[in-house]
Amino acid sequence: MSAASPAAEGGDTPAPPPDVPPERRFEPDLRAMTRINLRPIASPMPLGFFTIAIASVMTGCLQLGFFDEAARAAVAFTVLPAFVLQLLVSVLAFGARDVIAATLMAVFAGSWLPYALVMLTGAADGLQVLGVFNLMLLFFGALMTAVTRPKRALWFVLAFSLPRWAATGLAGITGAEWLTRTSGTLGLVVALVAMYTAFALMLEDMRSEQVLPIGRSGPAHLAVEGDLAVQLRNLERQAGVRRTL
Repeated sequence: MSAASPAAEGGDTPAPPPDVPPERRFEPDLRAMTRINLRPIASPMPLGFFTIAIASVMTGCLQLGFFDEAARAAVAFTVLPAFVLQLLVSVLAFGARDVIAATLMAVFAGSWLPYALVMLTGAADGLQVLGVFNLMLLFFGALMTAVTRPKRALWFVLAFSLPRWAATGLAGITGAEWLTRTSGTLGLVVALVAMYTAFALMLEDMRSEQVLPIGRSGPAHLAVEGDLAVQLRNLERQAGVRRTL
């Protein structure tokens, strides 16, 4: 679809105002000739949430002892594609003008890559480093919860991820086994929430209506239920259209 002001169908360039000095170059008003093109895409969010679910199950099973310690490399290989998939979701979300979803998916993507590399290489003090890394993810997630509330699906996945990041971070730093088990259990809970969210979003996209409750509110609700005028509101002030980010 495209959104634009009415096109200039022809005619001469308007004369400069009389108060403009003749030696000064006059720039005509180009708004009448401007076109802003919007390209509809399929929502990448179900892919992002399914990826979170699968990767969380694999890492959670390792933490709960369902796999032997020798299976660390195998788990890392299964988690590594999550980095690529969620990075793709993030790029598509940026293109869809959803900075919250794009940022969250990019950070999730960035969390899987160091985990996979540390598990694969067996780097010295890797668990302690990952522990500090997860505590930083906890800080990031706490800030993101303040802006994701209207997107209740994102908010729930993030809210259940916070205690897991806390448990994983403390387990890596202290080496406490019970914290590792707690993190593994929370990982399975995150997987269930992410799986439900992904399925609900897929059903909504296929049937063009909400089938399972997602809990959108405020601007997020208007973005789905509003008309075209709502989607294009303040378009000229959005990133990619304005001159600066």
